[in-house]
Amino acid sequence: MSKVLKLGVAGLGTVGAGVVNLLRQNAEVIAARAGRPIEVVAVSARDRTRDRGVDVSGLAWHEDAVALAADPNVEVVVELIGGSEGPARALVEAALAAGKPVVTANKALLATHGAALAQLSEAKATPLAYEAAVAGGIPAIKALREGLAGNRISRVAGILNGTCNYILTEMRVKGLPFATVLKTAQELGYAEADPAFDIDGVDAAHKLAILAALAFGHQVDLKALHIEGIRNVSALDIALAGELGYRIKLLGIASCDAAGVTARVHPCMVPEASPIASVDGVFNAVMAEGDAVGRVVLQGRGAGAGPTASAVVADLIDIARGRTAPVWGAASAKLATAPGLPMERHRGAYYLRLMVLDQPGVIADVTGALRDAKISLESMLQRGRAPGEAVPVVLVTHECEEAEMQSALARIAALPSVVEPPAVIRIEEL
Repeated sequence: MSKVLKLGVAGLGTVGAGVVNLLRQNAEVIAARAGRPIEVVAVSARDRTRDRGVDVSGLAWHEDAVALAADPNVEVVVELIGGSEGPARALVEAALAAGKPVVTANKALLATHGAALAQLSEAKATPLAYEAAVAGGIPAIKALREGLAGNRISRVAGILNGTCNYILTEMRVKGLPFATVLKTAQELGYAEADPAFDIDGVDAAHKLAILAALAFGHQVDLKALHIEGIRNVSALDIALAGELGYRIKLLGIASCDAAGVTARVHPCMVPEASPIASVDGVFNAVMAEGDAVGRVVLQGRGAGAGPTASAVVADLIDIARGRTAPVWGAASAKLATAPGLPMERHRGAYYLRLMVLDQPGVIADVTGALRDAKISLESMLQRGRAPGEAVPVVLVTHECEEAEMQSALARIAALPSVVEPPAVIRIEEL
């Protein structure tokens, strides 16, 4: 068998320790598939004394992660630090500049600096692999870049954040409010002490930016994304969505047509019969539509030591075998630069839930605002009566433009009979 492929691993958190353990536990099968053994020879982490559940005795230890790039005994750098700046960025740039292949799980780094890193990778003819950056153990990157390479992809979408999917699932199944489920998610380790990165849609946006760049052969462009999180999704809206035959999911959706590319992250109502609707808990799902293959849906665990380590090791096996691909599926010079379309151009149906005073003329005022914005109604749901008190009224519209809906919402919110801001969720027929 060929000589050992020697790794330097930066970051020994949950994923880093998982990678080291997986390489050791499955060493024989990995070596057979890689054509040679793959071993960790050096590591870097902040606290040398911390017990991480992995034996690091006998490994070179670098206090400075960037030093891994200069270690003559390290052939491939595995970056698992995270973050778009600081030591993670410095290490990846230094390793590529030194001609050392890089495997990373860092979606923030790729979404923010992916274009520049791709150019550096090409200039140095050095692989930059990142299967673990999107959807954990789901092979979404390889599916888009290699498995569907012969297709023109028109849309890519999915459940890209397990924390949000867990929260929305628990709210639906148990009828609990957002704050209560978020606290439980934090206690279980599904959400961070500061959960903003997840629940405000930023994590999903990083992943969608990567998927959109691969799917459409475009430069990665995080700034073009419209981003909303799940803080304002209520248990009432989830229950009402169920009555209408829908489930609420936080989705990342990107599409490409002659007019340009749209990319957005926000809560969506999807039909209960959709494959995406049945993906619950901490699971992720990625859907792609190609002109030749049609619709493809992949689902699985999107985070955690095992799934993410699985994706990292898959990239390492490719590198050991000499299998490489351009970072974004094509050379940087070949990537398209079609304009990103603003969210105002989005067209779709909408769910509106209003809390209104139960008095004559209210519905006429609301429907008048929609009529004047050229929005037609598909259905309306009102439960019970409470004269003089606030009651929920649910409206489902036909397809309209986002700008039209926002105009109507501003007028509806200003009505004296509407006692709180309207709840608005876009409907997606995935």
